Amino acid sequence: MGRVGDAGPPEIGVIGRERELARIRRLLDPEDADRSPLLLVIGEPGSGKSTLLDAAAREAGRRGLRVLRCQGHEGETELVFAGLHQLLAPMSAEIRELPGPQRDALLRAFGLNQAEPAGAAGEPERLLINLAVLTLLSDTAYRRPLLVIADDAQWLDACSLDALTFAARRLAGEPVSVLAATRTDPVPEQFGAEFPRLPVSPLTEAAADRLLDVQPFPPAGPLRRQILRQAAGNPLALVELARATADSSASLSDTAVERLPLTARLERIFADRLARLPEGTRRALLFAAAADDPDLPAALLASSAAGPDGGIEAWLLAEQAGLVTLDSGRVAFRHPLMRSAVYQAASFAARREVHLALAEALAGNPDRRAWHLAAAALAPDEAIAAALEATADRARRRGGYRVAAAALERAARLSPDPQRQARRLLAACDLAMHAGRPLWVEQLTAGVVAATDDPELLTEAALWTGWALAATTRQKAALSHLLPLAASTVDTAPAVALSAVRHAAIVVYTMGDEDYRREALELLARIPADVGESSDDAWPRAALDPFGDRPGHLRLLERAVTLPGLGANALNEIGACAWVLDETATAVRLYGDSLEHLRRATTAGSNATLGQALAIAQFENGAWDAAEVTADDARRVAAENGLDMAGRSATYVSAALLAQRGDTGRARELIDRAVAGIDPTESRALQARALAVKGAIATVEGDHALAYELLRCLFTADPDPVPLHYHASHYGLGDLAAAAVRARQEKDAARVLDSVERRLAGRMSTRLTLLTHRARALLAPAGEAEEHFRAALADPAGEQWPFERAQARLEYAEWLRRRRRTGEARTALAQALAVFERLGARPWVARTTAELRACGVTMPVRKKRARPVDLTAQQLQIVRLAASGLTNREIGGRLLLSPRTVGFHLYQAFPKLGVTTRAQLRDALNDAELD
Repeated sequence: MGRVGDAGPPEIGVIGRERELARIRRLLDPEDADRSPLLLVIGEPGSGKSTLLDAAAREAGRRGLRVLRCQGHEGETELVFAGLHQLLAPMSAEIRELPGPQRDALLRAFGLNQAEPAGAAGEPERLLINLAVLTLLSDTAYRRPLLVIADDAQWLDACSLDALTFAARRLAGEPVSVLAATRTDPVPEQFGAEFPRLPVSPLTEAAADRLLDVQPFPPAGPLRRQILRQAAGNPLALVELARATADSSASLSDTAVERLPLTARLERIFADRLARLPEGTRRALLFAAAADDPDLPAALLASSAAGPDGGIEAWLLAEQAGLVTLDSGRVAFRHPLMRSAVYQAASFAARREVHLALAEALAGNPDRRAWHLAAAALAPDEAIAAALEATADRARRRGGYRVAAAALERAARLSPDPQRQARRLLAACDLAMHAGRPLWVEQLTAGVVAATDDPELLTEAALWTGWALAATTRQKAALSHLLPLAASTVDTAPAVALSAVRHAAIVVYTMGDEDYRREALELLARIPADVGESSDDAWPRAALDPFGDRPGHLRLLERAVTLPGLGANALNEIGACAWVLDETATAVRLYGDSLEHLRRATTAGSNATLGQALAIAQFENGAWDAAEVTADDARRVAAENGLDMAGRSATYVSAALLAQRGDTGRARELIDRAVAGIDPTESRALQARALAVKGAIATVEGDHALAYELLRCLFTADPDPVPLHYHASHYGLGDLAAAAVRARQEKDAARVLDSVERRLAGRMSTRLTLLTHRARALLAPAGEAEEHFRAALADPAGEQWPFERAQARLEYAEWLRRRRRTGEARTALAQALAVFERLGARPWVARTTAELRACGVTMPVRKKRARPVDLTAQQLQIVRLAASGLTNREIGGRLLLSPRTVGFHLYQAFPKLGVTTRAQLRDALNDAELD
């Protein structure tokens, strides 16, 4: 939720509650024949029930409804009719207009009429009060539709609840809606089974991420992951924990966020019941709170051994209090924040005692024992630090990089010797890098600087700082670390200089700045060829000058690929080398192997930098469905770990896929998001890709002049055009030429092509050869085009890029058909169509199909790749009528619905069908799989 009570800034809307809001809108629609007049919102404390009620009130105001509200208070539960008095206080004038007996009974209930009732006291008076409420709501709604909101209904007095539910049962068909919210345990008995319930579940991980993103100081890295884990989808907890840790340096560390601080507000919500429990039960709960899941059996034994009141009776009391659940000998807290509340409510002395007891109980598990000893440590202790270092080594061998880095960081904090502390922190940097945590790496290097003045250790820390800065989009700051470091060590420590240039190479590639590229190349030339591992210089040489010594680059790549025992990081770097050299199939294989290394390590998780690189290679290699999944995963992991550039790059892949598949609206939204707020001079590679996507969008939409204008920006407007980016710009040449033909800009495009061919003569990859020949064929006089089409398609290695090869085949076929060589055209068109259909490139399928028909081919009706769509029967009926061209009013006339109800159903159906306008409905229905 964007706002929970007063937990968040008021301008933020509701996040992650689309289903609940749709249900509430249905409640507010008096024309909905199936609606119940009362809807009960139920959820745990902090789940955002009040926010939904606030949103309902705002929506009701926009619709012109009058809103009446009341809220239960724990201290007023026994005050008869307190809730009803609060609800009806704004209606004093309307109350005076009620029939006499009802008016008097209601006023007596509020203490505003001292006259005795005419009949006997008791139920008849209560019935008059309830009837008065029913009459009042019905009469008021006759003049203006009405929404009644009752928040915290679990604390409303019973008499008010009786009156409210009595009226709700009799308001069917009236323009009155009653929206109540209550906690799940217990639900007031007045809300019987006849009233529909709207459970407010925990936010999804994606919605929780969005809620953290809109906080004043969004958490990142390990802190973000821990907040997501500890809040478990509770919106109030997400907001409060983000607020409580906004100024915490723990935002970068895994070990520092194991126990997040609870705000006073969260403590009140989750720990009120704790204080009422016996001491033995609280101690037993502390054992469970201090133990991780694998340690719970030991915690149960240790709790029982700690005292006679720590056995089964203690756990039964905790379960009865609603703090834990017991199942087959296992204990689980009902909410992660309850566990935190138990742990933080205890003194350090009590926590230390429990951790020491757990360490003793876990003597046979050195890893878990080391962590509990560390939690109990009062001061630096080398023995515990050494035990944690051994734990880190075991985790590293299993591929658990995050766990290993966390153990080493904790070991460093417990190290009495500053030099040993610095070395452990540097070892943790390497592991945190493998886990894809640049913000954590940056914090670890700061610890090194604080711990030592050893030049060798500080140099290594500077290398890691440069990597972290680069991974978090601070490109110039990264190069200000890395290039001077390389320059200062190139003669005295060339291995350090090579490492610095390797780290700098990805930054230089991303920026595309020629001055930095020249500086890095000059430094690389000064480093002896035999420095470092045999694969260390393959990536920087290819990344900094991909069109330079191509045969030499390929030899280095071939040698690196055959090296035995390559780890995930080496595979990633060699894969990047293959990709930049247009050995795309090799890149996909190497990236895939690297990702498999990470997946085999149960605690390593995905790596966003690797994921976005693999997604780009899969897209270019024609594995579009796989690229879509990989890019989505990379975006998620990048957001969790502060990898801004990786997230933007993954977003580019998603946008490119959508553009070529014809979903131009979503493609435009994503590519705009990918480049939003970024300095173009620090991200020329991304800018070039964004221009290519925007050009594709314009092409699909038929705006060829705009497409040419966008794609032309890939090169400067100089008499001798140079690329915006020294590598990425060249891959737009084919589309640039195609747009030029349709925009009648052939001469200008030919000038760009001449410049590229002159600069890269003899140094092009198979892929770039394909693209330049495609461009030349489109721009050449008719008599010269065929030789270039044939050259574009001649090399079988071009199958690595099936989409680009299919584009060339289609354009060649169009050229052939115009020369009445329809037999040859049909063959090329059939080959192109098979590729476009496999990729789901709908605009290209349509264009190729039209060409086949022009060649005299009768095209069979092909079964489309259906998307399952969950529409209700009424939604489907309305959508089909709207697709046929009827207006909302005409549809309503046929189905006996109001135009507003028709609009509401279309509003729900549009996102399910993936459309934004009525004009798209016919195609969406054809593409959809409807149950």
